[in-house]
Amino acid sequence: MLRVTVVYEAQLLRAALVDLLRSGGCSVVSSLPNWPLGPTHETTASDVYVADAECLPPTEAASPTASAPATSAAPDGSPLLALIPAQRPGVLRRAYAAGATGFVDKNGSKSRLLEAVHCVAAGERFIDDTLALGFLQAAEMPLTRRELAVLSLAAKGAPVAEIAAALYLSRGTVRNYMASVIRKVGARNRVDAIRIAQGAGWT
Repeated sequence: MLRVTVVYEAQLLRAALVDLLRSGGCSVVSSLPNWPLGPTHETTASDVYVADAECLPPTEAASPTASAPATSAAPDGSPLLALIPAQRPGVLRRAYAAGATGFVDKNGSKSRLLEAVHCVAAGERFIDDTLALGFLQAAEMPLTRRELAVLSLAAKGAPVAEIAAALYLSRGTVRNYMASVIRKVGARNRVDAIRIAQGAGWT
């Protein structure tokens, strides 16, 4: 019987996912609301992690078109299966950067999820057909790491001076980055750029 660790912030949905996996013959050994931080975090040995991709830690972006993903972010190095929300290429990109080898559409069926769990636990890759467009969009994410950092702070309400201090930049450089972000995402202004980036899951 496969040992599974579930990571899902919403308690009700996490409980439903645990029940679904158990009904499919899996043994859920851990059920966590947040991603376990670091190799010292105490977790029960698992054959696979099933995680809501939005719970995964921010990592330096890696292109989904690369030949191989990063090492799994799981504390014990277990294979990672990420649950991906529709139309959120930025979240898919985060899952890839975290070393996920399985990608399942949240709107998919129980049978697809269970098939993916077994594939990933066996060391194989699994990608839902419905996520193909998302992979292309994730690979085309237009913002640089620095632009994302500026935009993320702006999304939290930080003024230009605070962003500049936090990132060790001049105020003029911050304004230039914001102008570049607005242009690249086709936004009308800063607020619209934040809306577009959050909608795509980039921030």
